[in-house]
Amino acid sequence: MTIINSIWFWIVCILVVVIIRDVFIQKKHTISHNFPLVGHLRYWLEQIGPELRQYIVANNREELPFNRQERSWIYASSKRENNLQGFGTDQDFNAPGYIFIKNAMMGYNAPADHFSRKNPGAVPANKVIGLHHKRAKPYRPYSIVNISGMSFGSLSAKAIESLNIGAKLAGCFHNTGEGSLSPYHQMGADVVLNIGTAYFGVRELDGSFSMDKLVQKVQENPQLKAIELKLSQGAKPGKGGMLPASKVSKEIAEIRGIEIGKDAFSPAFHSEFTTIPELVDFIERMAAATGLPVGIKSAIGKLEQWEELATYMKKHNQGPDFITIDGGEGGTGAAPHAFADHVSMPFTFAFAKVYQIFQRHELTDKIFFIASGKLGFPEKALMAFAMGADSVNIAREAMMSIGCIQAQKCHTNTCPTGIATSSKWLQSGIDITLKSERFYQYHQTLVKEIADIAHACGYEHPSQMTMEDIEWSMGDNNRTTSLSKALGYNKTPSKFENFNKLFECPYLGGKDARNRLSA
Repeated sequence: MTIINSIWFWIVCILVVVIIRDVFIQKKHTISHNFPLVGHLRYWLEQIGPELRQYIVANNREELPFNRQERSWIYASSKRENNLQGFGTDQDFNAPGYIFIKNAMMGYNAPADHFSRKNPGAVPANKVIGLHHKRAKPYRPYSIVNISGMSFGSLSAKAIESLNIGAKLAGCFHNTGEGSLSPYHQMGADVVLNIGTAYFGVRELDGSFSMDKLVQKVQENPQLKAIELKLSQGAKPGKGGMLPASKVSKEIAEIRGIEIGKDAFSPAFHSEFTTIPELVDFIERMAAATGLPVGIKSAIGKLEQWEELATYMKKHNQGPDFITIDGGEGGTGAAPHAFADHVSMPFTFAFAKVYQIFQRHELTDKIFFIASGKLGFPEKALMAFAMGADSVNIAREAMMSIGCIQAQKCHTNTCPTGIATSSKWLQSGIDITLKSERFYQYHQTLVKEIADIAHACGYEHPSQMTMEDIEWSMGDNNRTTSLSKALGYNKTPSKFENFNKLFECPYLGGKDARNRLSA
């Protein structure tokens, strides 16, 4: 074989060309100019840095936002593989904020068919949304764990469809995100319609809200069970969003009610209201027009307007039927660094402060509280229930159950798993049948472990957990303190009666899951 035909000859030629280009032609990258070959290797390693750190550098409990142990538990649960842990824990029990759940000497001995009786892993919410304000269509979520708002456009069509079919199997609801209801949200699951500042899907072309379009959407889609008015979200409270023109396809334009080929802006704030009375009036008008319960979603910072809202609700007996409190650690949406890292409080303190405001006004038994912010793990979900949550929403954990590897490329449209991209090629690797089953299995495992731990504490339903059942490590001389002392309140006692009565409720959602299992 001649030297010209040798593969090594051509490799050397390519490397020489790269060196000449970097040293004498390109001026953009100093590293590549000074160190031609090593510089390219450095940029390549930088690109795959998150993946390398996940599996080679970081230890099991180190990486954020989700460490390897957390991700492994989700992956194993979604595949029905062994998700157990051997040889004891590798956690630092003395780390500040470490959660200890206090089990009872003799817990609640659940019947053998506790989960198989109605649906494997099914635990309906203890409260009914919209009953207090006498909405025409009150709603009891079939599951205490549901899918948080993630828009079509931010997530791919196949990812949304996989999650919706999985939600149908599990009986949980699926929040649309502010991108509005897409065809991929209509695979059989209960749906909560999220309305953001741009009023996507229920707007005129000029961006103004259209009540007629909202009513039409509700009438044409009986799977819509509630409306969530998004004031802000954990990743970027007080910051609008923008979908670049390159991603505004004909399909997305039709779903959102925007023009093709133009940047789609989400304002930082709503145009329909600027005061608390106007907010409540807007909620009441939507509830009256659609018959659905209406709630609000918000990240938490200043508390003065929350105090004003509680005072107004107490006086007029009007306002949101549910409140979704999003922790600042939330983050399926891309956000500027400072917003993601420093604006709004983390879930624990955010929820505690808002809950206490409504508790002082004797409203906690009239509002359905949804907790959101990295709560897709049994111990974290149980802490939320102990603090007063009625259900929890999960987002990134749901994404991981269908294959997300935390590559942290959601904002680049190059998600390697096809979950957070519009690329048809990258989406082609998603098997919807397989991925929907994996979400269902993760959801089933999560709910069952939440219930099992509640039983170990002596309760039939997670809503019965109290703040005295959770101890927090203070990181000081091995000292712990109860959640009630650490956060300064005790939640309003649960009015739970009986597990079976939850399934007999006329407002119970998850119809497809119930019909499937009763057949």
